[in-house]
Amino acid sequence: QVQLVESGGGSVQSGGSLRLSCSGSSSFFGSFCMGWFRQAPGKEREGVATIDSDGRTTYALSVEGRFTIARDRTKTTLFLEMNNLKPEDTAMYYCAADIRAKTPFCAYERVGTDFAYRGQGTQVTVSS
Repeated sequence: QVQLVESGGGSVQSGGSLRLSCSGSSSFFGSFCMGWFRQAPGKEREGVATIDSDGRTTYALSVEGRFTIARDRTKTTLFLEMNNLKPEDTAMYYCAADIRAKTPFCAYERVGTDFAYRGQGTQVTVSS
């Protein structure tokens, strides 16, 4: 059973930064496609970013240039560095994983709907 646990959410003011982390089993972290999606109340899931097994990344246009996804293979941790946060970034953020590790499957458009595994989420709130 694949288990993912997110941490690092919180409340910040507009323009601030947060770093989300996602921990999982070492047996798969390096070979899976990993990503983040978010969901705000009353809204659909929105894919944010992905990183494939070769380290290639994809980003939603709404976060490109502000967010950075990275994976620490040694420590089996996935990160999402979020800078210049805006009130519209407020949402529950989820870590997700799938064994289909390469593009084109491993892309932000799919992380919120097609990935096989996801965590319980961590809340991010950005005030203006």
